[in-house]
Amino acid sequence: MSSHYAHAVHRASAWVADVAAALGTPDRHYARRVLRAWLHTLRDRLTVDAAAKFGQQLPELLRGTYYDGWEPSRVPMRYNQAEYVQRFATEAMVPPSEVPTLAATVTQVITEHMSPGQVAEALAELPAGLRATVQDGAPVTEPIERRRPAVRPSIDDRLAALTEAVRTLARGLEGYPAHGRGVDTEQAARAARLADEILVASGG
Repeated sequence: MSSHYAHAVHRASAWVADVAAALGTPDRHYARRVLRAWLHTLRDRLTVDAAAKFGQQLPELLRGTYYDGWEPSRVPMRYNQAEYVQRFATEAMVPPSEVPTLAATVTQVITEHMSPGQVAEALAELPAGLRATVQDGAPVTEPIERRRPAVRPSIDDRLAALTEAVRTLARGLEGYPAHGRGVDTEQAARAARLADEILVASGG
C-alpha cells in the first residue's frame, strides 16, 4: 500500500478509534457502524449543497462511507425524530432507546475533528427537535416503531475486495464530489463502496 493510502487509512481509522473511545468500547466494528449510521442519517436530512459541503471536511475514506448509497435526487428526506432514530438504529444495529446518546456522542467526536463551526452549520439545517437529539441526546417525543435490525454483509466478503479497492480509489474518489450535480454517479458510487471496503479491512 502506498504512503498516500496508508495515510488515508490511518486518518480514517483514527476517527473510528476516537468514536470507539468515546463510546467506551474496544469494538472498532461496532464504532464504525455507529459512525456510519450517524453520517448517513445526517447526510440524507441535508440539502445537496449542505451535504456536499459537510462531506468535504471528512477524511478521504470516511468520505467514501459518507457518500455510499447517496441519492442526491431524493434529498433532503423530511424525517422526524422518531424516524431518524429508527433509521439510525437499523443501520447501526442498536436498540432505538440507545440512539440519542450514541448520536450525541458521535456529534461531539466529529465536532472535535472538524473545522470550527462546520458541524454546527450542518446541524442548523435540521428541525429544532431533531437537532436536539443529534447534538444533545434529547429524548424523542414521538413513538418509535421497533423493527429487527438489518443484517450486515460478512466482514470476510468485504475483505476480499481490499486489493481492488486500493487500486481504484484514486480514480474514483479524487475530488468527489464538489457538488451533487455533473457527477458520474455510477463511478462515484463504486468509488464510495471501495473506500468503505478499505476502511472495513483496516479494522479487521
